[in-house]
Order: sequence, then C-alpha cells, then structure tokens
Amino acid sequence: MERERIPVAAVVGPTASGKTALAAELALRFGGEVISADSMQIYRGLPVSTAQPTKEEMRGVPHHLIAFLDWGQPFSVADYVTLAAAAIRDVHARGRLPVIAGGTGLYVSSLLHHISFSEEPRDNALRAGLEERARQEGTEPLLAELRALDPETAARLSLRDGKRIVRALELCRLTGRTMAELREQSRRDPSPYRACWIGLTYEDRSLLYDRVNRRVTLMLENGLLDEARRLMEFSGAATVKQAIGCKEFFPYFRGECTLEEAADKLRRETRRYAKRQLTWFRREEAVHWIARDRVPDAELVQEASSILAKELEIRYTIG
Repeated sequence: MERERIPVAAVVGPTASGKTALAAELALRFGGEVISADSMQIYRGLPVSTAQPTKEEMRGVPHHLIAFLDWGQPFSVADYVTLAAAAIRDVHARGRLPVIAGGTGLYVSSLLHHISFSEEPRDNALRAGLEERARQEGTEPLLAELRALDPETAARLSLRDGKRIVRALELCRLTGRTMAELREQSRRDPSPYRACWIGLTYEDRSLLYDRVNRRVTLMLENGLLDEARRLMEFSGAATVKQAIGCKEFFPYFRGECTLEEAADKLRRETRRYAKRQLTWFRREEAVHWIARDRVPDAELVQEASSILAKELEIRYTIG
C-alpha cells in the first residue's frame, strides 16, 4: 500500500517578489507554519543583509530554519534537506501545513524532489586541490573546465558560485557522470511530499528590478552597513562573505569606492541574482506562476489560496 504523502505548499520566486508576505498569509489561512528555503537566512546576526522576516512580517506564524547557524559553520544542501525534512514531519505531525518559502532553488528542488545525497562520493584531497586552484587562478578556468564536462550544470552557475563549481567538478572527475545524471539516479524513492508550487514573478521585469532597488535603499536605512562591517572584520566565514549583500561594501570600507558606488553594485548583483532565480524555477514544470503586475495586491492571496486549496484538496481555516 502506498504511503500517504505529506501535503506541502511552496512559495518560490526571485528576491523582492513578495514571497515572505505571501507565505505568512497562506500559513494564516491554512493553519500552517513556514519553513525557510534561503541559503543565507540560516545565519545569525545578518537579519538585514539576508532579508530575514521581521516579527511583524511573520504575522505570529512560526518560522523555521532562520538565524540558527554561526557564520563559520559549514552548511550544505544535504544538511538543509535533512533539517527541512525533519521540520516538515514535525509540522505535519501537529496537524499543521508546512509552507516552504524561499528563493534558493537548489534547496527547494532537492527537498521536494526527494534527492538523496548519501551516495554521492567525496574526495577531500581532490576537492582541496580544486579549491586551491580557485584561489590561485580564480573560478573562470574551473567553470570553463566544467562546461566541457557538464555543460548543463555549468550553464546554471556563475563565476561567483565557486563552491558549487568545485563540487560539480569533483563529482564529474570521481564518477564520470554529470550532476543531472547523478541527481536522477538519486531519485530512487518517490517523494514523500504532495507539493503545490506557487511562483511569484513579474511579466514586466523592470518592475521587479525597481523593487530590488528600493529594497537595497531600505536595507541601508535599516543598518546594512553595520552588518557588513562586522562581517568584514570577522575572521573566517568565507561562504557568508561571498554572498550577495555585504561583500559589495568591503571596497567602500577600504576606501576603494564611494558608498553610492558600492550600493549600485549591490543593486546590480541582486538584479542578476533575481534573473538567475527565475531561470532556475522556470524549469520546474509544476509551478503555478502568478504575475504580480497582472494580479492586484488585493487579489494575490485569494488567487494563491484558490490554487493551494484545489491542488492539495484542503480548506481554509480562516478567510
């Protein structure tokens, strides 16, 4: 007899599209709790630069996997899948609806497609050698090498994704197979989740980019520079320091550029990141897309609620 699958809502899309607010509203309507799927919101002490939801934005809804990790601690997608799966089971066991919310596509896809990482081989010496090459030569030659071995994975990565480039090369060399082939092999067991994906987007991309620009301005007003300075002065935490949000201001602190130049760089990098997020989630055929510039704010929650109720065959608890 097939095991009953756990119903899960997933609110995905690019940064600044309104995922946080919609996830909280859906959790309120359906008696749910939010489980973050953001690779940077996991860290303590960076509420502004990682856009962690404020107490007001949480609307009294319990949120999980936010601000629980110190800067220097390692964390992988396999770690995320383990913790998020445990959170889903816990929320479901208490009769609540798990609502995944976040823009880290690898996290959401790996979790909901039930990707297993336990059998992926590792070679610490090989990885250390690749990491040393990245330090000495930069990531460009490594990414070029990956394009020859695994063009599909390389197309999803940029020069800023050094850790993922190294891992993909490590797997290619160890197995002779691409990341996609290994991921497909790892889907041996069916997913334990019955997921409804809701994606937020803008048909007019310039409107999304305007929201990104305004968010950066607001972050600066709310203390982004203080977070960035503390992070720059902290020894270690290489992964966090490479993330978009703080590193753009390191040259400003060193007197190498003006504050406005640093802020402009952050806006530009965040817009590029939003574009990459959209590219990732567009590959998920199950996503029900809602264009924020075509659906008025007053109707957004209702439309998303209707999709969720139909897809998961559940009813509102309020509203």
